[in-house]
Amino acid sequence: MRAHEAGALHADISNQGPAWLRTPQDVNALVPALWPRTVTRGADGAVAVAGLSVRDIAAEFGTPVYVLDEDDLRSRCRDFRAAFPTEDVFYAGKAFLCRAVVRMIAEEGLHLDVCTGGELATALAAGMPPERIGFHGNNKSVAELSRALDARVGRIIVDSFTEIDRLTALARERGVRPRVLVRVTVGVEAHTHEFIATAHEDQKFGFSLAGGAAASAAFKILDEDALELRGLHSHIGSQIFDASGFEVSARRVLALQAQIRDARGVELPELDLGGGFGIAYTTQDDPAAPQDLAKRLRKIVDSECAAENLAVPRLSIEPGRAIVGPSVFTLYEVGTVKDLDSIRTYVSVDGGMSDNIRTALYDASYSATLASRASTAEPMLARVVGKHCESGDIVVKDEFLPADVQAGDLVAVPGTGAYCRSMASNYNHVPRPPVVAVRDGQARLIVRRETEEDLLALDVG
Repeated sequence: MRAHEAGALHADISNQGPAWLRTPQDVNALVPALWPRTVTRGADGAVAVAGLSVRDIAAEFGTPVYVLDEDDLRSRCRDFRAAFPTEDVFYAGKAFLCRAVVRMIAEEGLHLDVCTGGELATALAAGMPPERIGFHGNNKSVAELSRALDARVGRIIVDSFTEIDRLTALARERGVRPRVLVRVTVGVEAHTHEFIATAHEDQKFGFSLAGGAAASAAFKILDEDALELRGLHSHIGSQIFDASGFEVSARRVLALQAQIRDARGVELPELDLGGGFGIAYTTQDDPAAPQDLAKRLRKIVDSECAAENLAVPRLSIEPGRAIVGPSVFTLYEVGTVKDLDSIRTYVSVDGGMSDNIRTALYDASYSATLASRASTAEPMLARVVGKHCESGDIVVKDEFLPADVQAGDLVAVPGTGAYCRSMASNYNHVPRPPVVAVRDGQARLIVRRETEEDLLALDVG
């Protein structure tokens, strides 16, 4: 390994791949855990979703394109509702949001988290019942809070003393008493990437538990009585597979609930433990089923409430990427294949870091498959890269593809429903791809492809 100014990822010249990656016995096989539930490989060798071939999708909508399996998304919503029937399940708007998806999750009985004015506007435009909206964010503006109050959103998760003062003034002006939760930084660091581990003390979110700020925030809200304090909120990170962090988090948050009860005689009726449940991006990932998560979280909360002699509050969870992440794959067309003399084979596609920044930003791992046909060629260890002017423009760091992959082939990358389209950019002035929802063999456009005219329309110079 030699040093590289762009990071160790670009210095690794091994052609062996990571230890968990195994040479497949059948390079055409689809690993079920990685793909939406209606995805199959047809008799003609092409991948299909809900009975519709990716070749037809590419012909109609072009590439790159995000393909959403609507039945898969809805079934994951139902799985979480069935596992948490007496709790509130909040879909994470930041993972991916558009009006069609808002309507889907609303129809399936979920609540919705938003964290900006734009996300709130999308939710309201799609007809999401305001009482089922939770408003997050560490720096909500006066305009955003005003809109939330005027829309009568169900709850606002306050994140700073400045926000408490700001919201109190706005509420008094309007003669309303909004429901709020206090976001608590519980000092639990999830077993995840540093940049998405959000509950350790040195970060921008929430009120510190250890430093006493969380208790002070709760007391301030209760004493001033302009806001209705419903409960406490914690969030320990993202892409989490180990539930032990929730146990520590619940213990600390419920200890604060008990402290509030003892100091003010109030038992808060709600508790939000966040979520960030992991999904399978590669064969090394083993996410828990919603039913298993529900049993574990209920056991944790019941045990800690009993220890503190507290009534069990109404629980909320935020599955995050676990709903939309597995329901989408991205479809690309191969442009070039470059064999670097046994160092590595680069398969270049017509997208890249502008439609999936997570590999470059988080060192995330993804899988891929040749989607437009089956192949009898031997597996070849490849790296799928994009078309951007960056050496770090990598979509899939290591994957076995057929050795005969060539220009014009379609390659599909699963697990791209969360934080791909929502974090997409126009780097190199590349228009962002569309999102297509497929159900019962029919495809419909839910977010159109950007055009060069769209880019130029913003350029007023």
